[in-house]
Amino acid sequence: MEVKDRKTRKEFLMLPVRLYRKDRNYIRPLDRDVERVFDPRQNKLFRQGVCTRWILRDEKGRTIGRVAAFIDRKTAAKNDQPTGGMGFFECIHDQEAATVLFEQCREWLMSQGMEAMDGPINFGERYEWWGLLVDGFSEPNYCAPYNFGYYRDLFENYGFQLYFKQFTFHRMVKTDLKEVVKNKSDKVLQNPDYSFRALEKSKMQLAIEDFRQVYNKSWGKHSGVAQMSPAQAKSLFSKLKPVLDPDLLWFAYYKNEPVAFFFMLPELNQIFKFMKGKLHLFNKLRFLYYKKAKVCRKLLGVLFGVVPEHQGKGVEAALVVAFTRMAFKPAFPYDEIEMNWIGDFNLRMIHVVEQIGGKISKTHHTYRYLFDRSVPFKRAPVIG
Repeated sequence: MEVKDRKTRKEFLMLPVRLYRKDRNYIRPLDRDVERVFDPRQNKLFRQGVCTRWILRDEKGRTIGRVAAFIDRKTAAKNDQPTGGMGFFECIHDQEAATVLFEQCREWLMSQGMEAMDGPINFGERYEWWGLLVDGFSEPNYCAPYNFGYYRDLFENYGFQLYFKQFTFHRMVKTDLKEVVKNKSDKVLQNPDYSFRALEKSKMQLAIEDFRQVYNKSWGKHSGVAQMSPAQAKSLFSKLKPVLDPDLLWFAYYKNEPVAFFFMLPELNQIFKFMKGKLHLFNKLRFLYYKKAKVCRKLLGVLFGVVPEHQGKGVEAALVVAFTRMAFKPAFPYDEIEMNWIGDFNLRMIHVVEQIGGKISKTHHTYRYLFDRSVPFKRAPVIG
């Protein structure tokens, strides 16, 4: 049944609440964070794409599954075959039910001219709702996917193949960096052409454009990643403004031109787990209270980008060193950091994170399903 009215939207939101009611690690996402993905007024990808979603009911009328399918026309053609996406999958432990949901996505995407589907992914940026959790079943980070372990079998039994892995790395903030990192960073930090600084709120508009430039040069040419427009960048920062900590967004400049950024946020699920999916007035007041009380002691590394011309020169290490110098101050309120979304295809970034002491704490899979089963399958190309 297609989700089209208030009742089916509510069932779409409430199914995982029922499924995970006995799972202590599950944190219910904010309803509004899920719903904005499917709202053309809030999700700008509707300007260049299409999206729909369904719920699955059993013979007794009980909702037992849900799924969404979507096409971002700017990224669909960047693959060997036009590729759409599916995501927001939830299902009881039943392969037949899962197959019904997968088939619904496949048929709809084929009717839209697609020849493959990736999943589970987001109708939006990669740093949210992307991938299937296969290892590290601890509390999920904000807007990060969490699911039962049996989902892996449901996907792979249907015929999805691993396209790439996404690693989440963990480290304690106040941990000394290895000498090799310090040595690499020293050469850059001593070069007067480079400068490193945190976000200045008085220069927010310039910072947004600097962020966009680095993002597009470092990520925008990757398979399945679209260039970020000025409007999208502005919208992103506007959405994050209530929780944005200036000390957590760092930039590197070369001759005053932006060449890298390290974008972190307070790990908001440490607060939102008390909200039961709602952010009404009372919960907004609770949020402000928890924020002021510094309940959140964990950081979430959202994005790390370095323009190609400055990769491998020690800029990554220097940016981390510049941040950690500030983080070692007694007043810095965060104890640990998890760095989300580092693809197994990004060998350089894996090397950087391992060098600064990061250890894999979670693994997600992004799968691909080719509609023509005779076509040879290819994994995501390795970079770096």
